[in-house]
Order: sequence, then C-alpha cells, then structure tokens
Amino acid sequence: MYKTKNPYRLTDTLKINDNCSHCSTRYRLEPSFFFGSMFISYGVGIAFAVAAFIISYNIIETSLVTAFLAIVGTLVLLGPIIMRLSRNIWINLFMSYDKDLAKKKK
Repeated sequence: MYKTKNPYRLTDTLKINDNCSHCSTRYRLEPSFFFGSMFISYGVGIAFAVAAFIISYNIIETSLVTAFLAIVGTLVLLGPIIMRLSRNIWINLFMSYDKDLAKKKK
C-alpha cells in the first residue's frame, strides 16, 4: 500500500501507491479520504498509551512520572506505525478484499 516499507522514513511515511499491486484497487478514493483516519489514530494512540501505562506503572512498578514518560516515549517512537495502522484500518472499513478482482488481473 505504501511507497516505502519503512515507516520511519518520515518524508515518505504517508505516501501511498495509487493502486494495489495485487488487484489494482484504487487507494485514493477521494482527495481527503484519509482525513477520517485521524479518528482511528486517536483511538489506536490511546490503546498504545494505556498499554504503556499498564506495563510501566503496574507491571514494572515505576512512579507516575516515569509512567508518563513511558507513554510519551511510546507515542513518539510508534507514531509512524500508528499513522499507517490507522490508515489501513480506515480504508478497510470502506473496502474489502475481492478474490475475483485479483484473479482477473492475472
């Protein structure tokens, strides 16, 4: 789906191909289609933040300040992955894989 596989190439993190290489499905449905993925990104970010808090505060038993720093570090380090994951979730809400379309392309 993305032009580069590495999400940490920050200049290319959100650059997507125009079509799927397997079934030729268009990824760009409309100019601002992926703006809705920001809502998904918020939820995914909250899930990662809660996981970081539970791991650092409850399992490792650090202080609240350290747990807060763990949350910030997690969100900063995993930001590009969260952005890509939210875009993938968003497009899958509106499109599904069609086996017949993939077979027609071959």
